[in-house]
Amino acid sequence: MNLLLSIAFVLCWSSGFIGAKLGVGTASAVTILMWRFLPLAVVLIAIAALSGTSWRGLTARDVARQAMIGVLSQSGYLLTVYYAIQLGVSSGTTALIDGVQPLVAGALAGPLLHQPVARKQWLGLGLGVAGVTVVTLADATSGAGAAWWAYLIPLLGMFSLVAATLLQGRSRTQIAPAVSMTVHCATSAVIFTTLAVSAGAARPPADTSFWIAITWLVVLSTFGGYGLYWLILRRSGVTKVNTLMFLMAPVTAVWGALMFREPFHVQTALGLAICLAAVVIVYRGEVSPARPRPLASSARG
Repeated sequence: MNLLLSIAFVLCWSSGFIGAKLGVGTASAVTILMWRFLPLAVVLIAIAALSGTSWRGLTARDVARQAMIGVLSQSGYLLTVYYAIQLGVSSGTTALIDGVQPLVAGALAGPLLHQPVARKQWLGLGLGVAGVTVVTLADATSGAGAAWWAYLIPLLGMFSLVAATLLQGRSRTQIAPAVSMTVHCATSAVIFTTLAVSAGAARPPADTSFWIAITWLVVLSTFGGYGLYWLILRRSGVTKVNTLMFLMAPVTAVWGALMFREPFHVQTALGLAICLAAVVIVYRGEVSPARPRPLASSARG
């Protein structure tokens, strides 16, 4: 089951970069994000109003914490990803830059969440960085046409997602997935709608491909990628879920090459093999067989 969840998570999360590429061809980043979250938030709030059982016992502090996690894991992370792709950074390169997240999260998990990282896991993390570096260099040297500073934007998003992961890990309150997803999506809907209206970009284009991209992002990225991220985080801990992030870069590079003819080199295939080896090493190098302390549940958007 864990293997199937991991495979589904990698594919669904990677689909977000592809969906962003599909969308930015027809509209700006804030327009896509507004229409990705606004209808979804309305539906989730309506469902929450009809079935309020999961909300019983929650304090204002619990909701505020989930709202902050939503700001970091959705608003901050997704806005940087979409904006970078809008500026011309390829979907593969954006995923590659995000690939350094596991090392950052792994380094911080021990002191902040009391989840020590074993030596074998550090070896796997280091190997994963090497694999991501191989793919990144191959992709960057192909010349995507974006300004040099555009490559720093996904890095900001990576730190935003790491912060959300660690904030969630420090929570001791069990939150139902439906509740956390509702709060996260509602928060993102408010932020992205405000940004789109302020920029005069709230009107969606009439292009059918725009709505195809929105459907793609809601089904695969929001419910699939985001939901599975928090589910695996709760079941397996920060180090494992973030090690899977090493696979996003090469998988997205393959996907982008097939759909958008983005560059795919021998180095890309080599990097994929290295990243797969890194995941195997980390998954087999647990400190102990005991499961980590369950984290507050959440869902992804």
